[in-house]
Amino acid sequence: MKQFSMALFLISYLYLCWLWMMYLHESGHVVAALLTGGRIARVVIDPWRFSYTELIHNPRPLVVTWAGLVVGSVVPVLVWYFWHWGRLPGEPLIRFFVGFCLVANGTYWAGGSLVEAGDAADAVRLGTPRWMCLLTGGVAAVAGLGFWHTLGPRFCRLTRTATLRMAVVMCLLVGATILGALLVGGTTLDMGR
Repeated sequence: MKQFSMALFLISYLYLCWLWMMYLHESGHVVAALLTGGRIARVVIDPWRFSYTELIHNPRPLVVTWAGLVVGSVVPVLVWYFWHWGRLPGEPLIRFFVGFCLVANGTYWAGGSLVEAGDAADAVRLGTPRWMCLLTGGVAAVAGLGFWHTLGPRFCRLTRTATLRMAVVMCLLVGATILGALLVGGTTLDMGR
């Protein structure tokens, strides 16, 4: 039963990290679009595939493009900072999430600049030098690895002591996140069509 609890806790936690990383990334695009006078056609927040934002009108496309990476990387770091500073419980989980967001956003950005896909390809098309996208993504990914460095023993201790109750709570958090996404507008938020 202990192995099952550990596996369920870890799998549901990793999926929760994935979902929240995508939602934070997309919120960067949405906020930047709204602040720069853009009009959003839809935001796909489907928990079973990659999220994305489509705009009807985008007067500042480069700002909106970069905002996903910036918000998706900076907001988790700020949350961790205040969590750590406040000495709140569960800090290893928050620290892992920050590393996850930085590594995911960084590799997405750096890899996208190399294979000409996603936001980084848009940034290059809009005039950002490819080397800048590669460097920015690389720095974010390395920073994420830095957050994970020395976390192993504390994170492993936490997952080894995961009870069935903790695993169920984590599954409920995943369920609430998915339900929230679906209630906001199905799997798609239509805004301004």
